[in-house]
Amino acid sequence: MEAKNERRFRILVFPWIAHGHVFPYLQLSMNLSNHNFHIYFCSTAINLDSIKNSIQEQSSIQLVELQLPSFPDLPPHLHTTKNVPPNLMPRLFKAFQLSISSFTDIITDLKPDLLIYDVFQPWAAKIASSMNIPAVHFATTGAATYSFGYHMSTHKDSTFPYPALYSKDYERKALQAEIGERKIKEADKVGSFGHFELSYDIVLMRTCRGIEGKYVDYLSVLCKKNVVPVGPLITQSENEENGSEIVDWLSKKPKFSTVFISFGSENYLSKDQMEEIAKGLELCEANFIWVVRSPVGETITINEVMPKGFLDRVKQRGIIVQGWAPQAKILAHESVGAFMSHCGMSSIIESLYFGVPVIGVPLKLDQPLNARFLVETGAAIEVERDEDGNLFGEEVANAIRKVIVEICGQLLRLRALELSEKMKNEEEGAMNEAAEQLLQLCIKFKQQN
Repeated sequence: MEAKNERRFRILVFPWIAHGHVFPYLQLSMNLSNHNFHIYFCSTAINLDSIKNSIQEQSSIQLVELQLPSFPDLPPHLHTTKNVPPNLMPRLFKAFQLSISSFTDIITDLKPDLLIYDVFQPWAAKIASSMNIPAVHFATTGAATYSFGYHMSTHKDSTFPYPALYSKDYERKALQAEIGERKIKEADKVGSFGHFELSYDIVLMRTCRGIEGKYVDYLSVLCKKNVVPVGPLITQSENEENGSEIVDWLSKKPKFSTVFISFGSENYLSKDQMEEIAKGLELCEANFIWVVRSPVGETITINEVMPKGFLDRVKQRGIIVQGWAPQAKILAHESVGAFMSHCGMSSIIESLYFGVPVIGVPLKLDQPLNARFLVETGAAIEVERDEDGNLFGEEVANAIRKVIVEICGQLLRLRALELSEKMKNEEEGAMNEAAEQLLQLCIKFKQQN
């Protein structure tokens, strides 16, 4: 190899400040650091604190602090979506958008060979371009959802070619309200896909061709760039001692008998939704582990949000965990037969990776489309709801029975295991290909400039 190809290129990695983005970006960074890239990982201090232990032995990753403007109601410990109360989310989004000067100082000082940026900061790509630094977008949401959104944004008068994906009226209204609350400028809206258009030659995507191949190809046509899968980016860094009591309890249950219920670290169910899920668990009589979370500053009293006597009636077959549970360990356990999920991308990738079928209860943003994509693969079902999106205990119970008890569940599990095998077989090759694409991009850009 020529000497110029042996140079270690430097990449500035800049995720959105949600944990569902920070950790895939971190895993991508760790993988790229093993391919002879030096990584600068940029985020807020509170997010950097949460990942320090994960990169202790990664000398090729350097943490860089992004300074958000100081608001009296938004101190530094709230500079992450995981910690901020829901009423302050628009405030946090505004603070992030106002961090442009801090980011400009960072990229000016570091002068990286490449920027990898996230969905909510197309301005970062513009700043990089103005400094003659190529920028590549890394999408943490999958190709199916993105191709649907891109099609609807640019081909409004034509039908999306894959009918398994669709959006319901109440979901579209909720999405518009979410965009409105964040006060995203028209030019920066997710729906405008400016973050794709600014990406230099390629777009990296957290997916596998064996699972989303047709959507990867269609999205490449729509955005006129090569969409490059980077694999599942599963984080395997949980402390072995964490959650041991939960795993011990699970080990006493029969194979495939238990449903794991979790809605991610930044989604919160209403009291009515929790009551209906509880009713469904009583009706179906399945074993379960249910992770219950509350927004920062609020405390849930389980007895108050569950139906009267529920905890006593289910104590032999279910446990409720408040706050945190070792999701990867639970999904990898043979006693787990289904994962009831909001269908955030990280959760469905983990579920498929461990061969566990999904019971979809999507809540917002990309989650409904993720759920329908997963149903299309044959590894999930979605809980039926009314036209306003309301949950009902009977439908929750029906969905759990289908996956845990009925023959349908066996078919779903077989399909989930097939997809798991595809994902694991592609994992290393996808990352190697992505790293090579980035290397060639850096070399090409240096030669041109």
